Amino acid sequence: MKIKKIVWLLLGLVGLGLGALGAVLPLLPSVPFLMLALFSFGKSSEKLHSWFTGTKLYKNNLESFVQGQGMTRRAKLKIIGTVTLLMAFGFCMMLRAGLVLPCCILAGIWLAHILYFVFGVKKYNPDQES
Repeated sequence: MKIKKIVWLLLGLVGLGLGALGAVLPLLPSVPFLMLALFSFGKSSEKLHSWFTGTKLYKNNLESFVQGQGMTRRAKLKIIGTVTLLMAFGFCMMLRAGLVLPCCILAGIWLAHILYFVFGVKKYNPDQES
């Protein structure tokens, strides 16, 4: 049991580190890594889970989404823009190499990503809270 908790802890720390970098670097998404950290810390230790949900990084990027309220327009656009830039880079590199089928698959994944964030994730406006 102890090894399992250590693996979850290490995975949480990696997610937290990448999420913190993603909050600063424009091309690295922070939300997926912070969600990984949240899940991993929850599995490793209740104390770590409580600490992480109290951080400013969590409150600014994930709290409203985890509570079922949705994401702010700015957060959605940041995620969509970052993923679009990263996928466009991969798309161009594969197209240069003549890999047409992987380009089609990546384009489909990109389209699903856009549709999910536009229609699947609720828009949250913190200014309209009562």
